[in-house]
Amino acid sequence: MNISKIVSVMAYSSRITADYQVMLGKPTIKGTRISVELILRKLSEGATPADLVRMYPHLEQADIFAALEYASLVLANEEVIESAA
Repeated sequence: MNISKIVSVMAYSSRITADYQVMLGKPTIKGTRISVELILRKLSEGATPADLVRMYPHLEQADIFAALEYASLVLANEEVIESAA
């Protein structure tokens, strides 16, 4: 694992967790039931980070950026499988 991946993992891992007993193991903000998926969905619907912090008082702006970082790292490591069509 290269140093940039280690730094990124450390940055989001202090805020993002996945526990099968919370939201069936979906990645969430630590100490909450707010999923990374929910944050991404709300942002895609036009909510701003400030809106999210107002809507979810347990959420901090750094949590939102950690969710974005987590999602970008997941997509960066995604493998595309070509279909035989």
